[in-house]
Amino acid sequence: MEQRIIVTGATGSMGAAAVESLAGRGIPVLMACRNMAKAAKVRDGIIGRIPGADIEIRELDLASMDSVRRFAEGIEKGSVSALFNNAGVISKGYRITADGLENTFSVNYFGPWLLTRLLLPKLPDDARIVNMVSLTTRFVPLDEQMLRPSEKEFRQLGTYARAKRALLSFSMELARRCPSLRVNVADPGIVASDMIDLGHWYDPLADVLFKPFCRRPESGVQPALRALASDKRNRCFIGRSDKEIPQRYVDPALDARIWAATEKLISL
Repeated sequence: MEQRIIVTGATGSMGAAAVESLAGRGIPVLMACRNMAKAAKVRDGIIGRIPGADIEIRELDLASMDSVRRFAEGIEKGSVSALFNNAGVISKGYRITADGLENTFSVNYFGPWLLTRLLLPKLPDDARIVNMVSLTTRFVPLDEQMLRPSEKEFRQLGTYARAKRALLSFSMELARRCPSLRVNVADPGIVASDMIDLGHWYDPLADVLFKPFCRRPESGVQPALRALASDKRNRCFIGRSDKEIPQRYVDPALDARIWAATEKLISL
């Protein structure tokens, strides 16, 4: 059985770039996507450019824990070698999902957390798991009480940053608990993608003045692709290099509390 790499959010600009890069190397890919019609269009476009590319698409909505469970149940043990938790969203407003979770946290943290946990028994002991984090995490604190922000506490960028900070915490704790896994994080920097269209009046101005200086998706995803190919563990891949996760984030006691609080909110 040929093992695939799962890429979540594979119809987004960086996700699609990751799929095309992996497929171009002859690596089978499983695109995990919310919008299947869009996924089929992206897949067909890549196959048109790379005839013979081995790309499968399956439905996955990280804002729904039921969808995450269905997706994980459909993965056959031994069929996947790596997981790239790439999907992300900066919600334009406060919204609670059917699971009672704030949408930004669901897509950026709770969904990837549950997906990873459910897939662990089906992955090789030394599987590669790469989680996409964000430079915005340096500007926000995090504790276990912040995993379910109220509408009053919601801030478009701040909530996104905390969700990505929680994903970083999970990555470090997973690396501690499963030392044989190759768990790493990747920071793409500021990328000119649809995700940074925040729904404000000044977005068109930002398109002209700001986006031209951002990285292209093909460039932003390179750190994650290097992490997927690496034998290293518990590293942060950024730019053209990788480094230890900065000490300001290293707090094993906090990570354990975040893990425990998440387990109470999300039943395996």
